[in-house]
Amino acid sequence: MGELNRHREKPLEINPIRLSQPMGAALAFLGVDRCMPLMHGGMGCTSFTKVFFTRHFCEPIAIQTTAVTDVAAVLDGGDGSIVEAVHNITRKVTPSLIGLHSTGITETKGDDIRGAAKQIKFPIVHVHTADFEGGLESGWGKTVTAMIEQLVEDRSELRSDKVVLLPHISMQPIEVEKLKEFIGSFGLQVVALPDLSTALDGHLGHKQGALSSGGVTVDEIFSLAEAGAVISIGESVKFSAAALLKKNPAMRHMHLDHVQGLVATDNLVEKLMDYAGLQQPSPTVVRWRKRLQDVMLDSHFALGQTRIMVTGEPDFLAGACQSLTEAGARIGLVLSSVDSPQLGRIEAERVVVGDLEDAEKLQSEYDLIIGNFHAEALARRYGKALVPRGFPCWEMIGNQLKNDLLYEGGAYFLCEAANAAEAMRMQHHAV
Repeated sequence: MGELNRHREKPLEINPIRLSQPMGAALAFLGVDRCMPLMHGGMGCTSFTKVFFTRHFCEPIAIQTTAVTDVAAVLDGGDGSIVEAVHNITRKVTPSLIGLHSTGITETKGDDIRGAAKQIKFPIVHVHTADFEGGLESGWGKTVTAMIEQLVEDRSELRSDKVVLLPHISMQPIEVEKLKEFIGSFGLQVVALPDLSTALDGHLGHKQGALSSGGVTVDEIFSLAEAGAVISIGESVKFSAAALLKKNPAMRHMHLDHVQGLVATDNLVEKLMDYAGLQQPSPTVVRWRKRLQDVMLDSHFALGQTRIMVTGEPDFLAGACQSLTEAGARIGLVLSSVDSPQLGRIEAERVVVGDLEDAEKLQSEYDLIIGNFHAEALARRYGKALVPRGFPCWEMIGNQLKNDLLYEGGAYFLCEAANAAEAMRMQHHAV
């Protein structure tokens, strides 16, 4: 393990990569069919989130706001605006669920969103997501936990053929779909919470709707505790799995820090074979494992002479870095948006909780960047290669179809990184 710098001396972020908790909460609610995320705060907070995800996914994003002003927040509190906002929403559409989550302005005032939710005679989940603490991952994790605590019914019986999948926020919709199919190949029925694989996956619908379409249904959430097992992927949803186990202590919990690369996918396969009572996985799974092994050999030379910086959310960092190091890559710098126990388990020369100003100061320590589009200017300025990943990846088509997970996605990811590294070297030689 390399140097880990968690405690920052500078009092502000100059070129931030951290994204807010309310954004993570909104995205989690968008993974529920016909759910309306309701952001309790100013109109600007909601507008930014809406535009951000619209540009990233190239899809219409339905989010509503309580439109609290600074004056109203300080003098009156925003509780009344919640009830009014729900009334206005339900006059026009009939959502299956309203996802009420707070922002910095209403958390600073101390609005009682739980009390406001009790006044509303409509299915609603409330969650505190102040944007002056935590980040995208924690907003997602808190919201998943809130949905479980407030919606899932207690059960005592089990269905051994059914499992619940709790994905972390950095999984693109196609990755959730591939993971569901992978688990399903072991003879299991999979329900994901949230489920972006059918909500923001880029399929062409009949028309633009005022509510999210696709995703897990509220009825499916109600009955999650009947599943024989819950599979949590990522440190950020570990507490969500614990909340589900309280609904039915007989459930089995399988946790993985990530499912990227050979070792992590092998670990998942072993757990699934043990749970399903199988002696071996399907021929397709075996074939993709061999393909990944071949790609690891093919990409080893290119990646082995490339120093890499990886930026993003901690759960993504853990998986991407392990996948790269298994193929012989040298991780010079890991730049995390927030702190997490995941960071202490990453093999890298330097791990920093910081911003892109830190990356600029340390630009001599890497040649290739794996990170979001905020790093594009940095890559261009210093002649680095860039493999776009994470949030946001604007001006790019097909984010929702990028798969880096399991044997199959791991092979694609290593090929893309190795090709980017070789293209950079050829360009430098040409100059």
